[in-house]
Amino acid sequence: MRLGIIGLPQSGKTTLFNALTRMTQPTGMASGRMEIHTAVVDVPDPRVDRLSAMFKPRKTIYAKVNYADIAGLEGSSSKTGISGNLLNQLTQMDGFIHVIRCFENDAVAHPFASINAQRDIQSMDTELIINDLIAVERKLERLVEEKHKGAGREKAIIERETDLFERFQETLSAEKPLRDITITPEEEKILSGFGFLSRKPVLLVLNVSEGQSPPVVEYQHRQSQLVALQCELEMEIAQLPPEEAKDFLKEYGIEEPSLNRMIRLSYDLLGLQSFFTVGPDEVRAWTVRRGALAPEAAGEIHTDLQKGFIRAEVVAYNDLTTLGGMAEARNKGKLRLEGKEYTVLDGDILNIKFNI
Repeated sequence: MRLGIIGLPQSGKTTLFNALTRMTQPTGMASGRMEIHTAVVDVPDPRVDRLSAMFKPRKTIYAKVNYADIAGLEGSSSKTGISGNLLNQLTQMDGFIHVIRCFENDAVAHPFASINAQRDIQSMDTELIINDLIAVERKLERLVEEKHKGAGREKAIIERETDLFERFQETLSAEKPLRDITITPEEEKILSGFGFLSRKPVLLVLNVSEGQSPPVVEYQHRQSQLVALQCELEMEIAQLPPEEAKDFLKEYGIEEPSLNRMIRLSYDLLGLQSFFTVGPDEVRAWTVRRGALAPEAAGEIHTDLQKGFIRAEVVAYNDLTTLGGMAEARNKGKLRLEGKEYTVLDGDILNIKFNI
């Protein structure tokens, strides 16, 4: 799972990146150059902690998310679109975290000379939309040429693709992101080679100063979530030694850093969930898409388990932790056998039976 942190210069992208990753990348340096900083972060999950306490394994492994601090987007859309390494980096992301500056600071210049969250959101969206529109129009031109040549692929296939990309063109021309469009599984196959930026899920982070109320913004688009965060304060908390951070949170009556919630939001944004494997060697959280069947989940552990899948022993997290162990869950009939058509649920503990 890869999430790219984007936003206008001086919006607080690197501050948020440091808070999420506990790194110390320099902030406030608007060089205008394309720069990428990446880090892998554990997804906070108290269920993993509880299972680890129950099974006392030699290793405890959390689900992971890869964050990339991406500099280079300036909100000034070009007629030629985003190009080069920057576009390559953006297309590789599974989703975006768009940081929007809401704080006032005379020492940190805003590229548009004033604070306006709604305008800045639209500015960044427009940059992504224009890039996608250029790609769509180029694809339509190629489809027209292919149809006129009359050789190669079937005419019906070319027409289906033309219909899809014309829908895209209409949506983008109306300044709407492609994630607002419903895509069928068949159309999804057509799009497998495209990394349209405005199709990617986005978590909008309103970067407010300490004590500041977030501004009211409108953002009625699908696969999108909005959260307010005091990025600088969160960075300071994240960089404290663990005991000092606990004391700080306790003093302010904060149950957990807001970042933990934001990490879980970004995990949920991509339509993902966790299942667990447990034992004396390892308690581990695995990431799988919501709606995945048991063999697909087995494949996340190892491809051999998917190929040779026979069945899965399954127990729900709440049942296991309430009853106190696998033996108790089996005795109470809560540990069950499921086959290839079983849809894995968030929090399932799985033991895969397979044969190669």
